[in-house]
Amino acid sequence: MPLLTTPSYSMRFPFSNGHFQTLFPPLFRKVMDVPAERIRMDTQDGDFLDLDFLYGNERQTQYTGGAPAPLVVVSHGLEGHSRRKYVRGMARCLNARGWDVCAWNFRGCSGEPNHVLRMYHSGDTEDLRAVIDFCLTRGYEQIALVGFSMGGNQILKLLGEAPQELPEAIRAAAVFSVPCDLVGAAKVLDQPGNAIYMRYFMRTLREKMRQKKALYPQRLNIDGLDRMRTFREFDNRFTAPMHGFRNAEDYWRKSGSGQFLEHINVPALLVNAGNDPFLSPGCYPEEAARSSAHLFLEMPDTGGHVGFVFKNPEGYYWSELRAAQFLSTYLV
Repeated sequence: MPLLTTPSYSMRFPFSNGHFQTLFPPLFRKVMDVPAERIRMDTQDGDFLDLDFLYGNERQTQYTGGAPAPLVVVSHGLEGHSRRKYVRGMARCLNARGWDVCAWNFRGCSGEPNHVLRMYHSGDTEDLRAVIDFCLTRGYEQIALVGFSMGGNQILKLLGEAPQELPEAIRAAAVFSVPCDLVGAAKVLDQPGNAIYMRYFMRTLREKMRQKKALYPQRLNIDGLDRMRTFREFDNRFTAPMHGFRNAEDYWRKSGSGQFLEHINVPALLVNAGNDPFLSPGCYPEEAARSSAHLFLEMPDTGGHVGFVFKNPEGYYWSELRAAQFLSTYLV
């Protein structure tokens, strides 16, 4: 029964407010830049993925018989990228453990439009699997996965949709602020109280569609793009047809990770804050955790969406320390 009923995180006002927790880190957090080696990985469909490798502080002492240090593959959220503060903060904390990090960018998120018509979406696990396979070719024998929001949904879906096909090197996962129920989460984000987030997401998504139109003028119709205000409008018009779904509802239902949780067979920590303004009740899968030997669900009262602000001398956030603590049981 891996339902963790006594979460180790709490914060007082104003950090007890979900919106404050969500907005504080991107606006005010300062994260030391972490040197990275960028590698461009070619995909089988003629596209590319940009991967940032960040090496552990003890990298030179972590080799035993030629085996490199453990690697943590970090997946960002919707319209994020590998240099976001929450990704750099997590990488810095994991590097301090002596682990290497591969922070990868979804298609079109590394600062350059991707080459093919398709982009990325919540249920896309092919690219994540390709990144893992690429990392295996670099000699890594122990791999853990860390993800935020959409990236966390992709990780849980990957772990549960075909567990028998996972590489043995995958030892564990830790994910935060995950919309396991995409149908419900889309409805929550449509609420007036979340208008500030929707304006941000739609602004960047609209810009990416304009870039796609410039690359594929005959294949993409963006009439009415500037009037779109919701994920339903955008996903019906673009995400669903570009990636083989009938409509937004079909895309959300097939891509949500909640339906795959019961099949996960590697240790996976899911942390969703009770005051996350993005999540619906279906994003707190208590029954799945109770019946699973591998899914660990933690639901602190506060934390917001990809927030989990924490004060400590090293400058780490609680989510970073929690991920390192959980993964340390499985990475040696």
